[in-house]
Amino acid sequence: MFDGPDFPKALDEELFETWLEKGRDQQIGNKYLLVIWDSLDEDYKPVFVDKRSDIAHYEDYGSAVSQESLIAAYDLYSESRIMPRRT
Repeated sequence: MFDGPDFPKALDEELFETWLEKGRDQQIGNKYLLVIWDSLDEDYKPVFVDKRSDIAHYEDYGSAVSQESLIAAYDLYSESRIMPRRT
């Protein structure tokens, strides 16, 4: 997944599935999985949030001062991509 010229590298589907499971299994009421690109580590990492409004904090990532960029956000339970909407 995230395979193409708009992304720094592909993300392994099995790893993504384990992130979804991990988010659902946490006792904190997480509802969303954010896929973040870390430019220093040159790898993706998961961030879990419980409110959709928390996603806005991560949308500001990707500026010149940040090493992290928000790639996508998913609802943990429906597994639907909620942002960013790419065509």
